Order: sequence, then C-alpha cells, then structure tokens
Amino acid sequence: MTEIRRATPVDASILHALILDLAENQDQAAAITVTVTGLERMLARPEITYLIAERHGRAIGYVSWMQRINFWSGEDYLALDDLFVAATERGRGVGERLMLATAEAAAGKLIRWEVAEANVAAQRFYRRIGAALVTKKIGRWKPA
Repeated sequence: MTEIRRATPVDASILHALILDLAENQDQAAAITVTVTGLERMLARPEITYLIAERHGRAIGYVSWMQRINFWSGEDYLALDDLFVAATERGRGVGERLMLATAEAAAGKLIRWEVAEANVAAQRFYRRIGAALVTKKIGRWKPA
C-alpha cells in the first residue's frame, strides 16, 4: 500500500535524499546545492508543498510545488517543481497517485510545470494522465 502525505520540516533529510536521487538520475547531481537546513526552512513556508509517497514506511517518491499567481488571469495556480519516483518503484502507479494528490490539492486550479525535451519517459507519462505539453523556451539570467 502506498501512502501519500504532506511533508513537514522534520522530513527534510528524507526529501534531500530523494532530491539527490532525482538529480543523479538526470546526471545533474552537481546542481544540488540545497541543504537539509534549507529544506527545513522551505517546508515551513505555507506557499511551498511537498508530498511524499511511502511504502512500508520507506519514502519512494515525491512531488513538490509552489502556489503562484498568473498575472494575466489574476488566478492562483500550482507551479509543480518536481515529480520523482525511485527507479525500483516505477510502473506501479506511484507517479499517478502523486499527481492525483496534487490535483486534489489544486482544487480546480491550473497545475503548470516544465519537462526536459530529452525526458521522453516523463512526457509519455504526462500525456498518459491527460496533460497537454506545450513547447516553450525557458530563459535564465543571473545578473552579476
């Protein structure tokens, strides 16, 4: 049985391990600079949500988002950041359960996210659950 629950600051080390697992899976481990303490602070913020999927008391995945506002519509939406399921648990409905829990939390609000062009498996999953994928270039700028 897979349990889905909202993470609290106490779960920061569990989430940190899952985030590292996701980054390693995408050959991006060097990009992770958040600490357990940083995650504790984020988990205390009301606009940030992490849901953890657990099986037999062991964390096997998570989904995270931040509540944002669309300046064109004036409506809130959920900006999904990550959806991750451990490699040993894929194909067992965990990702879909996490997305359904996200949809429930959204309470009718739009859920928006990005997926890498190279991540074909994720794109296939999102299409399977009925999501529309649109092409958009993402700009990044960190002025000195």
